[in-house]
Amino acid sequence: MHFHFLVAFCLLTTFNVAHADAIPTPNPELVVNLRIEGENTTIFEGPIFTRGHNVTTASGGNHHCDGTNNGINAFPGATCTSALDDAARSHGFSFDGTFDAEFDDFFITSIGGETQTATQFWGILLNFQFTPVGGCQQEVKIADNVLFAFDAFSKVHFLKLAGQEIAHVNQPVVLTVTDGLSGSPVSGADVNGQTSDANGQVSVTFGQIGTHGVKAEKSDSIRSNKLSVLVVI
Repeated sequence: MHFHFLVAFCLLTTFNVAHADAIPTPNPELVVNLRIEGENTTIFEGPIFTRGHNVTTASGGNHHCDGTNNGINAFPGATCTSALDDAARSHGFSFDGTFDAEFDDFFITSIGGETQTATQFWGILLNFQFTPVGGCQQEVKIADNVLFAFDAFSKVHFLKLAGQEIAHVNQPVVLTVTDGLSGSPVSGADVNGQTSDANGQVSVTFGQIGTHGVKAEKSDSIRSNKLSVLVVI
């Protein structure tokens, strides 16, 4: 009798644990890589802890921003715009956006003092792809790459810089510039004073030891992520 009870108890416990594991944790805090590229400079780039929460802007007011906006996701979670809001509050820059009740979402109009014009607008990309929905509807996962880019819709490329992250002083290293949207190599991009070739490759030499942050830039493109290269003897 005791044996049957114990077996039944173990089976029930196992079922409950498995069932609990299948239920998503509501709105967990997680870390994403957030980058904000203004017209002439990078406004912010770094990791941000975020979860879905209410967001307040001067032009749009206070509204929820947790992925359930417009019924897009069944469960609340961290979003692109919640990450922007957390970064703004923790790193001391401003942003603004209007709120569209029909879409139940903010339209970002200004970040770090850079405001949209009649022809230049802020765009949102997640892992180098334009988001199909607004920033409060688009939920994010751990270590996702979130990009807010000024004048995003008129640019040819969204530059991505990759390559060797350890180098020796006065010894060249080869880095690669690609279009994050397509993965294609990008020529003519400037990286630390050197220009990428037809294969997107560029040879860079560092004259001092330490950690050097480099980016790829091109006039018709959104500048790249920062690649940190540790230079040793």
